[in-house]
Amino acid sequence: MKKTLVILALLFMATSYSQEQKQIPMINVSGEGKVKVAPDQTLISVSIETKGTKAEDVKRENDKKMDAILKFIKKSNIAKEDFQTQRVSLNPNYDYEKKKHNYIATQSVQILLKDLSQYDVLMEGLVDEGINRIDNVEFKSSKMKELQSDARKLAIKDAKVKAEDYVSVLGQKIGKAILISDNSQIYVPQPRMYAMKASMSMDESAPKETLAIGEIEITANVSVSFSLE
Repeated sequence: MKKTLVILALLFMATSYSQEQKQIPMINVSGEGKVKVAPDQTLISVSIETKGTKAEDVKRENDKKMDAILKFIKKSNIAKEDFQTQRVSLNPNYDYEKKKHNYIATQSVQILLKDLSQYDVLMEGLVDEGINRIDNVEFKSSKMKELQSDARKLAIKDAKVKAEDYVSVLGQKIGKAILISDNSQIYVPQPRMYAMKASMSMDESAPKETLAIGEIEITANVSVSFSLE
């Protein structure tokens, strides 16, 4: 009997608390903050792919090429912590046209380039050393944490402005924030591409510019519940 009374009392308290919560006048709004910045780094993913009929020969040739690649990267003043092997594979493959089996060896390396002015020199050197596949070029910023913080603050400000706009029509004011939810999605910001200033010189010895860095956009989304006064 006592146990039943305790349970009923707890249920009553929970119901009362829920009713009190529902009775608090509030407004729920969303906010978005965006920060745009020119990237100052790029993450480059490249691979060497070698084909042949004998597995050991294919693997040996691919290793030889990768050895030259890694040595070139080191000579390019890339810090050892800024490049890393990402994938190594050796797989059998059937050529249906020739009706023969062969093997494909692949090795991939990822490079964080912190000086974008060296992009063309680095890429040309990688190709000269044997790279035959460019998998991805991703733009980044060295100040990503600070930019994400700025975007979050802008999102909160945006939510507050929206809430004030809504309640001003009713002759009310917003009070304290009761609940804040971060709805931001984790993603890799993509660049807004535009052509870099091209050299007007026809001299083939002039530096090449093949990278359009554009801007990256960092976005934050929040939901905020404000009390009403």
